[in-house]
Amino acid sequence: MILNFSNLGSSLSINPTISTKRAVLKRVSCRFSSIPENSPEESKKKTADLLACSGGRFCSCFSRRHFMEAGLGTGFLPINPSFASDKNSFASDKNDPMEVLNRIRPRRPEWYEELYAFALDKLTKPYEAEIAGYKSQLFSNLRGKAHKILEIGVGTGPNLKYYANDPGIHVFGIDPNSKMKKYALVAAEAAGLQPSNFEFMQAVAEALPVDDASVDAVVGTLVLCSVKDVDMTLQEVRRVLKPGGFYVFVEHVAANDGTIHRLVQGVLDPLQQMVADGCHLTRNTGTSIAKAGFSDLDINQVVLSTASLVNPHIYGIARK
Repeated sequence: MILNFSNLGSSLSINPTISTKRAVLKRVSCRFSSIPENSPEESKKKTADLLACSGGRFCSCFSRRHFMEAGLGTGFLPINPSFASDKNSFASDKNDPMEVLNRIRPRRPEWYEELYAFALDKLTKPYEAEIAGYKSQLFSNLRGKAHKILEIGVGTGPNLKYYANDPGIHVFGIDPNSKMKKYALVAAEAAGLQPSNFEFMQAVAEALPVDDASVDAVVGTLVLCSVKDVDMTLQEVRRVLKPGGFYVFVEHVAANDGTIHRLVQGVLDPLQQMVADGCHLTRNTGTSIAKAGFSDLDINQVVLSTASLVNPHIYGIARK
């Protein structure tokens, strides 16, 4: 099937062709004109359009931090305290990324972080193989347009091969788990990045350790399900992007209200948050992105056979 980012201009296009035996694609395109972000009418229009195109949604096993943690059980994991009531004090600490990291995501045992990083590197290959065609076409839109790229939730670096092989690319890889670093470095080298052009930073997406308007693109795949504050993360994405910069995303989203899938998600969501590092099964992530104030946005939807209950995914590009 053919998908086009027509609202972002002829320089941006997605044309993935993948066997329907591997993935069932439901085309969803939400295009929003460049209307001031503070316009109430535009916010309502974006939200309504996004909700109208969200389709049947579902989620479960291949989110940014699902895989290993579900298997390890809850006994070894601290349950994070509520963050909503702590936002005022959080704002004063925002200039200290490590302080914010420790507050939002308390330290896990060393062996656990290492084991999870190892499992994430080895056990998500079927999923990565199925979504490869979509990622390849999505990230190809950055070629020649983005030289400084920040990836939130870089993990073991599965996305680097899609966008980091252009000459002159500099990548900042952000992840709260420091044990991801050695895997991400290997992936960066395999992608053709010089060591001096890849920086791994231990931090959370709610407090990105880079300057305002300093990067050409932000990449995030299967991240917004697990962050403590989605809106704050998206504000950070917009803060660090240069004017006209790109936010490239792939996320799993909640099922439609009233469906059996949505009912199951609601039942399992509290357990999922405990065992999967805060991953939520019921987030309407597409709506959050639509309301974040980007000037242009295109969202597409796909159902992946290897993602099991984590279906569908949304993916696309937003522009500051």
